[in-house]
Amino acid sequence: MNVVLNSTSQWQQEDREHHLHPFTDIAQLNAKGVRVITKADGVYLWDSEGEKIIDGMSGLWCVNIGYGRKELSEVAARQMDELAYYNTFFQTTTMPATSLATLLSEVTPDGLNHVFYGNSGSESNDTVVRLAWRYWAAKGQPNKTVFIARQNAYHGSTLAGSSLGGMGYMHKQGPLPLPGFEHIEQPHWYFNGADMTSDEYGIKAAGKLEEKILELGADNVAAFIGEPIQGAGGVIVPPDSYWPEIQRICRKYDILLVSDEVICGFGRTGEWFGCQSFGFEPDMMTMAKGMSSGYIPISGVMVHDRLVDVLKDSGDFNHGYTYSGHPVAAAVAQANISILRDEGLVERVKTDIGPYMQERLKAFADHPLVGQVRGRGLIAALELVKDKETHQPFDKVGEVGMICRNHCFENNIIMRATGDSMLLAPPLVITKAEIDELLDKALMCLDLTAKDIGMM
Repeated sequence: MNVVLNSTSQWQQEDREHHLHPFTDIAQLNAKGVRVITKADGVYLWDSEGEKIIDGMSGLWCVNIGYGRKELSEVAARQMDELAYYNTFFQTTTMPATSLATLLSEVTPDGLNHVFYGNSGSESNDTVVRLAWRYWAAKGQPNKTVFIARQNAYHGSTLAGSSLGGMGYMHKQGPLPLPGFEHIEQPHWYFNGADMTSDEYGIKAAGKLEEKILELGADNVAAFIGEPIQGAGGVIVPPDSYWPEIQRICRKYDILLVSDEVICGFGRTGEWFGCQSFGFEPDMMTMAKGMSSGYIPISGVMVHDRLVDVLKDSGDFNHGYTYSGHPVAAAVAQANISILRDEGLVERVKTDIGPYMQERLKAFADHPLVGQVRGRGLIAALELVKDKETHQPFDKVGEVGMICRNHCFENNIIMRATGDSMLLAPPLVITKAEIDELLDKALMCLDLTAKDIGMM
């Protein structure tokens, strides 16, 4: 046992000395020491202390087909042996890049038949900005450059991605957002519209887009971008009336509509893509995460035929990445998507395991800490509040969520805390017995949190 502890301690020390982590207080992490994950299988992780952990967040919203699928490692090895790398610049391609593009055109909504590859969701959202600017310039409307997004949205952490996003704590480490990026109210019925029906509020929240377009001038606005369900912002599920009204407004004012499917895509909501769950048809769609189930970095932007018809006659598009369409990443993504399709995992989320999780979660609404349960398919949030009747949040937002998150950490369950929302997005292969285990542990951690703050 001492050998294991010493080994963990050594890894922690090396991490302190050499590794800068994303979205992390360096001093706080160095004082605590990292948790070292050593292996994974299915929906479980193991750390260097031998602790078995149930992963309620699919890694970072991404391991849709679960851990340990040897089919993907075997595909990667074969492709590395045959062609480890070549670029897609200089009028060349590789067979995996082209085969994946064809497969993507089959599983994405009608009309989205062309893909521009990247390596992360952040890069894909940067690409969307460049594509939109290029499109409008080619249409003879170069002044249409402004992007509209939502408050509390997350679209990545590059300069363009964090500007598209509406995370105030990111903008404070600025100067952000960059000029030309505007934000409107997020469609959060529970806190912003509880004095009206959900659908009434959805129309009102969507109307904020029209107000912003009129304020800026439609001739200056390139696009509106949104996640079908805001993920990192707290799993904000919009009213059913919201997205159809957003689409109507975009079409009325000739504004491009972009669906950020980095989290919702590839089965998370019970359809292949979130826009299909909420009934809208985007001009462009960004994707990453579930595209390869996180096994290897890859991302893409699906572009509608009506845009490509303009872009193809506009000369060079001076944009791209060294690893755009990387052959190994493309081969792995193709194998991953084939598993999703061949094993019926998306349909399973829609008709079986998704409804089972959402039904089980309904009971959490009776917990003294939980003001709202919201979700779709295999993504959900438990909103922790001070007063359930008035929807009053806690005085210091995020403090109670962190208490709960720490209890989850100590009890070997991974749930994410965003503010005081506890988030769940398990792998699509999770079984009903594993859902029961996940939610039983989640309830235990809620009870421990409630006792800590005197609410039980």
